[in-house]
Amino acid sequence: MISPVLPTYARAPLSFVKGQGPWLETETGERYLDLGAGIAVAALGHAHPKLVAALEDQARRLWHTSNLYQIPNQNALAEALTDATFADTVFFTNSGTEAMECAVKMARKYFSHIDQPEKVEIITFTGAFHGRSSAGIAASGGDKMVKGFGPILPGFVKVPFGDLEAVKAAITDATAAILIEPIQGEGGINVAPDGFLKALRQICDDNGLLLIFDEIQCGMGRTGKLFAHEWAGVTPDIMTVAKGIGGGFPLGACLATERAASGMTLGTHGSTYGGNPLGCAVGKAVVDTMLEDGFLDNVSRAGGHFRQGLEGLVAAHPDIFESVRGGGLMLGLKCKAMNADVVKAGYDQHVITVPAADNVIRILPPLNITTEEIDEALVRLDKAATQLEGHA
Repeated sequence: MISPVLPTYARAPLSFVKGQGPWLETETGERYLDLGAGIAVAALGHAHPKLVAALEDQARRLWHTSNLYQIPNQNALAEALTDATFADTVFFTNSGTEAMECAVKMARKYFSHIDQPEKVEIITFTGAFHGRSSAGIAASGGDKMVKGFGPILPGFVKVPFGDLEAVKAAITDATAAILIEPIQGEGGINVAPDGFLKALRQICDDNGLLLIFDEIQCGMGRTGKLFAHEWAGVTPDIMTVAKGIGGGFPLGACLATERAASGMTLGTHGSTYGGNPLGCAVGKAVVDTMLEDGFLDNVSRAGGHFRQGLEGLVAAHPDIFESVRGGGLMLGLKCKAMNADVVKAGYDQHVITVPAADNVIRILPPLNITTEEIDEALVRLDKAATQLEGHA
């Protein structure tokens, strides 16, 4: 008999009833150090007082009106994001998947708007993950994503991640845009090679294409800058954001330049819930906190400390771990043991990590994790590795 909840998840035998900072607690009072943050969502940890206050204050006043009316919180969050980024305008959604849908529509609509309707194809990369909508799975590809869901939406051309010559060879008269995660999350914490994003920007400029960055997982302070592409010194035309932007409240956004958004005129896109007063109140509190003096510098320092400790784990457990990837507090441990076994051993030591492709476990803790909590996490990961060595 099928369960009341559709059985599409391989859930761990864990259930949490409350959290505080980087800690989660079960009904029986067991505490787990959370290095997953709900897959990079709880960017400020669990029950952050500023987010709780923002949500409670707004919940007592107004939850929802729809986008038929002006929403002051939405305007305030949009202004905060455009002031802090390349973007001139923002469309708010409830999720990264919806933000990605908006980005795909926006890119194609732009070329239709400038009388080049034949330009509909978007170049994407192996190892990518862009959500689970029809467009998202077509952009990502791979049997796990698309098998059984045909016919697959056309208009996406996949090339190897990091291969500039393959990108150039894939461009045709039908090409509209290039879509990339500056750091692939689900794909295994794969960082775009040095100079790659800058080269893509040049290719787009030379060929009149739009550049789309998917920063749903790697954005919102995760790497020590507000967005990961800032390290490369380039800007996109369109960018998708979600996960950490709501700190746990469902919220996403599609950011764009005025040029890229020029085709998105009245009635071309919409959302019932997107940008509602509750979500934008929380999102504004998240952005304000991340832009406080020293916050992002602390993320970089914490990331450096964590990475150094993880390198030590690799050296201490060469049969379990192979290498460390990523940047800031978006780190990955490439495993020699099965990554699922490493995650499970972590549960036994009351530390939570997240599996990814390429036999990697992701380290995505709250961005305000302390040095002491990082050191405790390293102790627990060391014990998990020792436990696995004992079972070998």
